[in-house]
Amino acid sequence: MRAVVQRVSSAHLRVGAEDVFAMGEGLVSFVGVGLADGPGDAVLLARRIVHLRIFEDESARMNRSLVDVGGTLAVVSQFTLFGDARKGRRPSFAGAAPPHRAAPLVEAVADAARELCVTVVTGRFQARMDVALVNTGPVTILLDTEKTF
Repeated sequence: MRAVVQRVSSAHLRVGAEDVFAMGEGLVSFVGVGLADGPGDAVLLARRIVHLRIFEDESARMNRSLVDVGGTLAVVSQFTLFGDARKGRRPSFAGAAPPHRAAPLVEAVADAARELCVTVVTGRFQARMDVALVNTGPVTILLDTEKTF
């Protein structure tokens, strides 16, 4: 599984005219599921996101996690994280898991984060979502359960 994690002061997600969530300080995590991913990857990714020390402490050092600051985690599915644009100009998404396999794993990331006592909001799987966020820092971290980066 892959995630793009952004530290935010606020975020908002809409599907059409519907407001799905609005949040204050926390993390927005765009999550992609690959063909080989399973439930263990979802738990591992959730733990890495929740305990990632990217919030500033009293000394202005990134030393605090989402748990430490009491922030919210947004989990938003994004199959395009498995887009391969190494050949040509149109990315291939052959490495992304099909929706029937990916949906439960994205939800498993959210569930595993909730078990770690974090407030979690989610996007809507397979919907065209409009995400607005204020990236604080800016801080953006790439995570991959296969540790390719």
